[in-house]
Amino acid sequence: MNQKSIVGGVIGGLIGGVVFGMLSQMMGMMPMIAMLVHSQSVVVGWAVHLVLSVLGGIVFAIAFDNLAKSYWGGTLYGMMYGVIWWALGMMTIMPILLGMPTEWSSALSSANMMSLMGHLIWGILLGLVFVWYVKRGGPRYTHTAASAQH
Repeated sequence: MNQKSIVGGVIGGLIGGVVFGMLSQMMGMMPMIAMLVHSQSVVVGWAVHLVLSVLGGIVFAIAFDNLAKSYWGGTLYGMMYGVIWWALGMMTIMPILLGMPTEWSSALSSANMMSLMGHLIWGILLGLVFVWYVKRGGPRYTHTAASAQH
């Protein structure tokens, strides 16, 4: 694990989070996300969503750094990770934190399937951007620290 992997997770989580956030916004979910911090503001919902997306990206970088080495691997592990967070976050943790029952019997409802689709898109983008950043992206320096001192 190195700093470049963590930064790749942050950037991937953020990019995936923005796209997933737009889908959530269209579905009217941002006020519900804001309720996690006792608000109903769309702006607060976006802030909470993006913070969670970035934290999820960091966890992805830690968990999958040695596995997501190719774009195919980033896609596969990102999809799996998105499904895990849909099951843990949307279907389990979020309802519990909001004082609602966990409704696994309604997992195939259209709203939950849209959420699953959003989590899959987030995971795929996270995995792809992570691999891109770690393999090819990131800051490129043309000089070494020693040459900068002269």
